[in-house]
Amino acid sequence: MPTVWEKRIVQTLNNPAFYNHPVQTVEMLESHISWIFLAGDFVYKVKKPVNFGFLDFSTLAKRHHFCREELRLNRRFAPHLYLSVEQIGGSIDCPSLGADPPLEYAVKMRRFPQECQCDRLLTHQQLDISQLTAFAAKLAQLHQDAARVAISEPYGQPEAVLAPMLENFAQIRQRETTMEDAGQLPQLEKWTRDTYAKCEPLLKQRRATGYIRECHGDLHLANMAWFEDQPLLFDCLEFNPNLRWIDVINDIAFLVMDLDDRGRPELGWHFLNHYLQGTGDYQGLTLLNFYKVYRAMVRAKVNALRLAQEGLSIPERQQDLRLYHSYLDLALGYIDTRPRRLLITHGFSASGKSTFARELAEQSGLLHLQSDRERKRLYKLDAEARTGSPLDGGIYAPAADSATYQRLHQLAETILSAGHSVIVDATFLKHHQREPFLLLAEQKRVPVLILDFAVATEELRRRILSRSEDQTSISEAGLEVLESQLKSHQPLTERERDLCIRVDPTTTPGQIARRISHGNHMSPD
Repeated sequence: MPTVWEKRIVQTLNNPAFYNHPVQTVEMLESHISWIFLAGDFVYKVKKPVNFGFLDFSTLAKRHHFCREELRLNRRFAPHLYLSVEQIGGSIDCPSLGADPPLEYAVKMRRFPQECQCDRLLTHQQLDISQLTAFAAKLAQLHQDAARVAISEPYGQPEAVLAPMLENFAQIRQRETTMEDAGQLPQLEKWTRDTYAKCEPLLKQRRATGYIRECHGDLHLANMAWFEDQPLLFDCLEFNPNLRWIDVINDIAFLVMDLDDRGRPELGWHFLNHYLQGTGDYQGLTLLNFYKVYRAMVRAKVNALRLAQEGLSIPERQQDLRLYHSYLDLALGYIDTRPRRLLITHGFSASGKSTFARELAEQSGLLHLQSDRERKRLYKLDAEARTGSPLDGGIYAPAADSATYQRLHQLAETILSAGHSVIVDATFLKHHQREPFLLLAEQKRVPVLILDFAVATEELRRRILSRSEDQTSISEAGLEVLESQLKSHQPLTERERDLCIRVDPTTTPGQIARRISHGNHMSPD
């Protein structure tokens, strides 16, 4: 039951007269760990005096400490949003802002319209892929700039990764929910332990090579907003450093899981592809489902914790129970072994390969590798960089071509070994470029498909000229490159044509996605 002080603090901060700035009405939001008061132009967040083991706000000193931490950590993402830690003090009967002695503390933030939150934008079908692209770029840069864990610190050690995962299962069992999940929890826990044992060497390697960083830690749609035409992150995890100093793939897994849960997996694939294209961290894909199961179980636990609290109405309990079971079902979906496949493109520059491959990847759940992007990554260049390399020179010299295709082959193998499907987006105009990928499919025992892009020569020339004026294009191929390709390309062999689907200007990614999903993608055109 709420204490007298808890009732008093809620009553006090719900009163517009309490504040030292204009407030007409106050709106209160509540989670299992905090009260949030929307008051005029500002937001005040007060931590509940709770102790869940992984989180301890049980004393005033601890709540004060974590308010300061919340301010410090969130200023990394939104310095203009997080303003101060406000002391609430005086007497219990008549508390006021800034008074002594301190009775409670609140994080004060600049208010923004709740309609800007990404969960609400998605609900109203207003969250588009350009916004998710911006979030992917922002997260890639934030992760790149984030502090790496010190070798002397315990964070990111394999046992520190496993501990909160097992704690989820233990804490769910401690709460009174329902016995209908008796079979699901043991199955998910066994999979988590088995996967951990298999991935422990990789977890150690990831830590040693700098992928444990001070991340957001609670990266889901309700903690993201599109505000003033910019991506905004807020409300990062401040209360437990072990849950914040994590693998960057663990950080983004929460968002991808959240999009899956909300029935928009194609947006998750869009975000994931753009994030990985920005970071090049394809090795981390081996751990993606491991962390997605963990994130789904975090959400299941949160609902289990709420179910154990007093004062919930019957509809609230029914809703929390439904969500609890839905997250268990989602986690079970991640442990299923799914069919893998390898797709490669074949076509001249400006034949539309990249745009088509990007849309197909989103619709079919594929990782998308781009030759132009990986070529420039090899030379430590931004994807949009202009090198001015001549035909067969600079980063487009024969040796650079060979290195680029070797890099694409290596990444494709990494992705397939991680249990995912991949589309490799390159011209693949020479037999020796295609053959290693066909052999890779044989070695991995996965079906392979060649998308053959057929566009009239004059149309290719027109597109090349038009693209030369687009400063956002990452391709540097001009007319000279196209003419060289037209003269030197090696047509598909009879064997390759048996693995081919022709893509002409009327073909849509949805048509190819349906052929793949129906399992008839191996039949020739």
